[in-house]
Amino acid sequence: MSIISDISGGFPLQNGVTLPYLGLGVYLSENGGEVEQAIAWALEAGYRNIDTASFYGNESGVGQAVRESALPREAIFVTSKVWNADQGYASTLDAFERSMEELGLEVLDLYLVHWPVRGKFRDTWRAMEELYKKGRVRAIGVSNFLKHHLEALEETSRIRPMVNQMEFHPYLVQQELLEYCQACQIQYQAWSPLMQGRIKDQPELLEMAGHYGKTPAQLVLRWDLQKGVATIPKSSRQSRILENADLFDFEISPADMQRIDALDRGHRFGPDPDTFDF
Repeated sequence: MSIISDISGGFPLQNGVTLPYLGLGVYLSENGGEVEQAIAWALEAGYRNIDTASFYGNESGVGQAVRESALPREAIFVTSKVWNADQGYASTLDAFERSMEELGLEVLDLYLVHWPVRGKFRDTWRAMEELYKKGRVRAIGVSNFLKHHLEALEETSRIRPMVNQMEFHPYLVQQELLEYCQACQIQYQAWSPLMQGRIKDQPELLEMAGHYGKTPAQLVLRWDLQKGVATIPKSSRQSRILENADLFDFEISPADMQRIDALDRGHRFGPDPDTFDF
């Protein structure tokens, strides 16, 4: 892996598109002024990936912020996701068009299947492949897919997912799934990387962060990147957005990487993909 020393860098996907190391998650950011201001702060701080979803209800604000930015469109990586109620072949194509109308974009950088809805996600993926082949999306992937979901998809897909966005943090490492995705050239990306703010209450993380002169959030986000995992912490506060971007001037030692790995409890703060009520 190349040295992770620049916020402008990213992980190459299997098709050659680069997924930025760091993105801004906008779940729960209110559409309009709040999400637009958060994105403006993030882009000014060097973020180049904005992660939204139809379910978040703020795609129009995301699109507005992208259009108002002084940056060229191709410099900003925009991700959205098809929601569970819209899954299936034709309904996914329709949902994509609605998202693009909300975003006001011609091409989306990354489109994800939000959850592996039983009986539907393979048809949903067929629609994703169609969008990719037509050039409407630069990359396609999935979110919340466990190994058996990925294996089921492999049976019928023509294109392998390029990204798997998962709940990922020191209490939920899922190392076997991470290694499986890496072996299959499926880029892992972390949602809820800061354990919904609980990392600041973890004594070992506090102690390690102090050693590096960093906050626990910065330590954990850097741990993500050194494990080869792209990360999208969410915030609408400027101070937190800036703090979360200050990751590129230090490196965690192998011993401390292992110490963070050892905090794994298999604990989810979000839903379980196998039991989520779709």
